[in-house]
Amino acid sequence: MNTPLDDLLKILDLEPIEVNIFRGVSPKERSQRVFGGQVLGQALVAASRTVEDRLAHSLHAYFILPGDPKAPILYEVDRSRDGGSFTTRRVVAIQHGRPIFHMGVSFHVQEEGYEHQFDMPKVPMPEDLPPETQMRAEWAKDLPPGLAAHILQERPIESRPVERVAIIKPPKLPPQQHVWVKANGKLPDDPKLHQCILAYASDMSLLDTCILPHGVSWFDGKLITASLDHAMWFHRPFRADEWLLYAQDSPAASGARGFNRGLVFTRDGKLVASVVQEGLIRPKTR
Repeated sequence: MNTPLDDLLKILDLEPIEVNIFRGVSPKERSQRVFGGQVLGQALVAASRTVEDRLAHSLHAYFILPGDPKAPILYEVDRSRDGGSFTTRRVVAIQHGRPIFHMGVSFHVQEEGYEHQFDMPKVPMPEDLPPETQMRAEWAKDLPPGLAAHILQERPIESRPVERVAIIKPPKLPPQQHVWVKANGKLPDDPKLHQCILAYASDMSLLDTCILPHGVSWFDGKLITASLDHAMWFHRPFRADEWLLYAQDSPAASGARGFNRGLVFTRDGKLVASVVQEGLIRPKTR
């Protein structure tokens, strides 16, 4: 029987249908729109499959239209540049004849140089926090049966938030949070795959950060939300099937948009990735 992580790996294993063109699908349980992290992960897979001897060090993406989960997504890769140290790719995701997403990715050979980093925040280790299943069971008590069943589903990414936030009628809180994340199972050793898994996971909680000061919930019907853009920088090697601390904050929100940042640390304190995203947080007026 396949696990949710097995299903995610299948979704990220794109079908090559022509030179520089790949086809991806969405999970069958998605009914409204494609999860942004899925498109990020699949687009990074498509770009990485056109590069052999180097890893991605940054990506910059824009979400243009909501994805249709019932239709395949075509990923067209433009081999913009193959240089001595850097390789550049541009990926366009297409559905129903229209671009829904585009992303630029830069790859870099491994080099030695100067190093520094911010210190990891002092937070409890994941073993000191309740398992995700316990947290979701508590949430499900306050939800209608349909939503409760969705909340209780096993997921390909396990998360353990340091700060517990009420899912219904949350209080107003500072715009920052810390979440431990990892793949819910063992992954192959391919470092490109670990980057793609982290890209997928990086969209899971980041937009939540900018709504914390406003005391609103995804489930109260007062919000229209969507990821607008997403950028990532990969600083050091890591494994996405080992616990990573995702430290997030939101410096500002205005004009129905929330700005969010994230730093990703290994459990021994190495800063391995940085993330920035702006998202739509439009109050419903009707």
